[in-house]
Amino acid sequence: MKRRAPDRAAYALAGLLGTAAVLHVVRPEPFDTIVPRSLPGSPRTWTYLSGAAEGAVAAAVAHPRTRRAGGWAAAALFAAVFPANVSMALRWNRKATVYRAIAWGRLPLQVPLIWWALRVARPDRTR
Repeated sequence: MKRRAPDRAAYALAGLLGTAAVLHVVRPEPFDTIVPRSLPGSPRTWTYLSGAAEGAVAAAVAHPRTRRAGGWAAAALFAAVFPANVSMALRWNRKATVYRAIAWGRLPLQVPLIWWALRVARPDRTR
C-alpha cells in the first residue's frame, strides 16, 4: 500500500523528534549547555524533561489517532525551545565563526519546523 504524503511528513517529523529525544538521554551534555540560566533547577533535569517531551510528541505524531494533537504539541514544543536556541546563540557569540553561524542559523529554522508541525496537525480531508 502506497503511503500518502501526509503520512510521510508525519513519520519524518516523528523521526526527527524521536532522534532528538534519544540524543537528550544518550548525550545530554551539549543540551545541558544551552539551557537558559534563568530556569530553576539543574540543566540536566531540563535536558531530560525536554527529551521526554520530544519522545512523547514523536509518539503522538507517529500514531494516526493522536497525530493532530501531536502536530499541535510539536509546534508548541518548537516554540518552547526557542529561548534555549537564543541562549545558545548568545553564549556562543565568542566562539569560532562556524559555531556562531550554526547558533544564529538555528534561530530562523524554528519557523519551518513550526510550519511543518502545523501541517502535520491539519486533518487529512481525504480520509
